[in-house]
Amino acid sequence: MTSARPEAGPPAAPTAAPYAEGRLMDVHLPAAGTAGPAPVVLLWHGNGPNERDVLRPLAREAAGLGLLVLVPDWSSEQPDRGGAELLASLAQARRIAAEHGGDPARFVLAGWSMGGREAIAVATHPDTPAELRPVAAVGIASHYSTTAVTTGEAPLDHLAAGPSPVPLWLVHGTADGIVDVEHTRRLSAALTKQMSAVRTLELPTDHAGVVMTAYHPEAGRCLPATDADTLAAGRRTAAVLAEAAGPA
Repeated sequence: MTSARPEAGPPAAPTAAPYAEGRLMDVHLPAAGTAGPAPVVLLWHGNGPNERDVLRPLAREAAGLGLLVLVPDWSSEQPDRGGAELLASLAQARRIAAEHGGDPARFVLAGWSMGGREAIAVATHPDTPAELRPVAAVGIASHYSTTAVTTGEAPLDHLAAGPSPVPLWLVHGTADGIVDVEHTRRLSAALTKQMSAVRTLELPTDHAGVVMTAYHPEAGRCLPATDADTLAAGRRTAAVLAEAAGPA
């Protein structure tokens, strides 16, 4: 698994790009000096509304591995639970990536928590248009047996009909008290039975730690982690994103 940074400078601070009226996504450019158009990862945050900042630690780490990482705000408090915003960010992601030096042909869809379920749902659903389907997908600390707001079906349900059309990577913390690791194990077993290309990584951390954060009750959200073990676990998640995207 890729784990070392390319020999280049640190990634720049993100810029913000509009993907719909009044809606922004962070653009994390790959480390300075990364050669050629960079692989692209569209990374969806979880259930909390407008939390693209929560995924900045993971996105920065992945950008340091040579990826161009896009992280949109979206809100599960919309009447459709955010489905339209997620799909709008997907529809615009390749254009925005190309404008910032990314390679739209090497496009990975990923997400954390609820965002991970949605990423796996869209990537594998038979009705997803070919022009929107990623080359791979990554689900991080997610459950897959409930209905996705983007597709109207649970990923486990439509994947029961046949193999995934794209390779999948699944990451989960074994100490996750929010979404039990058994949800990922169940999907992994189903994919293996269907002879899908799937790789699963379990990490010794919790729901927040798997994305290099820690939950702070006083802030009501996840903030960047400082604990060395948590940071180490989150770096392994970033390495999975890089592996899914292929060589930079």
